[in-house]
Amino acid sequence: MQSNPVIGSIFIYGAIFLIFYFILIRPQATQRKKHDELVKGLKKGDEIVTNGGLVGEVIFIKEQGGEDKTGGMEDRVTIKSGETRLIIERGRIARINRPGSVSNVTGG
Repeated sequence: MQSNPVIGSIFIYGAIFLIFYFILIRPQATQRKKHDELVKGLKKGDEIVTNGGLVGEVIFIKEQGGEDKTGGMEDRVTIKSGETRLIIERGRIARINRPGSVSNVTGG
């Protein structure tokens, strides 16, 4: 009895998709959820590090609610870095440094 080559091809492509899902897609989604939860817990006085490497202390949080068209948070955070005040997007925060705890979002 000969097997249909189309069924074999479908099985191979399905197996490849499952491997990619469990190795790449699922861990990224989990990491994104952890990042969103971390930045939602941001409060005044926290020291943060941005994706660009800026370090500053949170002095004001403007919450606009909802999400923008790209799926990121619209909220703006005002930070003080040295003698300069900067406004950044909440979603661009890479790490929050709180006394007594280490919170790293980037995972390495």
